[in-house]
Order: sequence, then structure tokens, then C-alpha cells
Amino acid sequence: MSFTDFIAIDWSGQAVERPRGLAVAQARAGSAAPELIDRRWSRQDLLEWLAELAARGTRALIGLDLSPAFPFCDAGAYFPGWAASPPDGPALWKLVDTLSADDPHLAATRFVNHPDARRHFRQRGDCGDLFPPGRGRFRVCEHGQEAMRLSPYSCFNLVGASQVGKSSLTGMRVLHRLRGTIGLWPFDPLPESGPVLVEIYTALAARLAGMRKGVSKIRDGETLDALLAAFGSAPHRPLPRHDDHATDAILSAAWLRVAATQAELWSPARLTPDLARTEGWTFGVP
Repeated sequence: MSFTDFIAIDWSGQAVERPRGLAVAQARAGSAAPELIDRRWSRQDLLEWLAELAARGTRALIGLDLSPAFPFCDAGAYFPGWAASPPDGPALWKLVDTLSADDPHLAATRFVNHPDARRHFRQRGDCGDLFPPGRGRFRVCEHGQEAMRLSPYSCFNLVGASQVGKSSLTGMRVLHRLRGTIGLWPFDPLPESGPVLVEIYTALAARLAGMRKGVSKIRDGETLDALLAAFGSAPHRPLPRHDDHATDAILSAAWLRVAATQAELWSPARLTPDLARTEGWTFGVP
């Protein structure tokens, strides 16, 4: 796969207009360090910006730090027992967007509070009766993340600082609205031109760059430059503040530039057609 641009987006599920956790970094082909696109992003801003990239035909590989689907293959459904449980990823995105239509800022509060949906989620003060004991349900690629010594969280868990469920749900609303504009691998075939979306896990990029297990965040320029160098990138332009959202996006954009050329990452051994349709896959997990 040949791209001119490599973009990493650290997502946020915070139910406000401009979440502090949204961060976007963009790299060009070559070795220059990724640049942080420093805006007070909203999810609507990002939706429109991504649509503009598609309209311009920008050949960009765009990584979204969120899970685009819930586990499916372990139980034969996203929401066993619910008649409205969707059959595939795009139908799931549509359902989440439809049931959350009245939520401002592309949040998904109404979806997780739906009487049938809420039974599957662990929320603060409300653990659904269909949320299994322990850590919850996981996708096949999330078991692959564990095999890489990463620490994934179930998308059905909406509690704690490291939970990813809220980000994933708000991301699904954006994915639905981008449907037909930008494809998401592996739910969609790879196009010969224009941008491509993939799911990323920013901790994976950090681990591949040499960050030791037990250290999860980059909060200084020296550490960031050392990890960027592992991906053949020049040092970054100094930032006003090295918060972990910005540094995650910058490092992940540099990793995408390297990973895009690795043919095996586009054909994971455990990715089946059914998984590509229902659960998707984290780019970079073998």
C-alpha cells in the first residue's frame, strides 16, 4: 500500500462538545516528524475534516484509536437476546447513531441507556445483568493484543480511566456518517485511491518503539524523540505541553508510516471474512 499522508487520531468519548482528549497528528511520506494539528477539535470537526480529505482524494492512511465494533464471534451476536442486535459492523454503527440521534456532540448516552442495550454494559453504578463476570467480553483481535503483552479493555466496560467503550461508541456514530465517503479496513475493501481508515491501538505503537511494559504514557520531549527514532523519524517540533494525547498521536502517525509498507499487517493470519464483517481488526496485530 502506497500513501502520501499518515494520520493518527487519539479519540475521546467524553460527552462534551470539544473533548480534551481529541488529538490529531499528521506525517508525510519521508522521515520528517509528524506534526500535531493543534485545534480545539470536536467530533463534528473531525467528521467534516475527514470528509474533506476524501473529497480532495488525499491518499492518507488514517488510524483511529477506538474499537469500531463489539465482540460478536464469542456469542454469535453483539447483543445476544436482543432482537435488534445488528448482523455486521455497518449495521451496528447505524443502530448506535439512530438511537443516539438526540444526544448532542455525537455522544452515545441514549444508546447505552436503552433498556435492551444497557443490560450488556458495565456503567458506573449500573452493571447490566448480561455483562459477564470478570473483565467482560473481548474481540478476537483483542485476544491478539493480549498475546502481544498489551492490556486491552472490553468495549462493554464503560468504567475507569482506561475504558474504551465510550470512545468506541462515539466513533461508531462518526463511522456511520462517513459511510460511503471513506472505507474502514477490513470492513471495506482497500481502495486504489483516496484515504483509508484503520483501527489503531496507540499502546501498540509505543511498545513496538521500545517502551517498556508498565510505562504507558509519554509526557516529555526526550522520550518522544527516542521512540520516534525507532521508526526512522526525525525529532518532533517542540510542543507547548507534552500531554499523552498529543504524544500518542504523534508517535502513532510515525508508526503508521512504517507499518503501511508491511504487507503481512494487511493480511493477519486469524482475520477471517466473518471477523472482517462483524468485529474488524486492530491494524498491527498479527
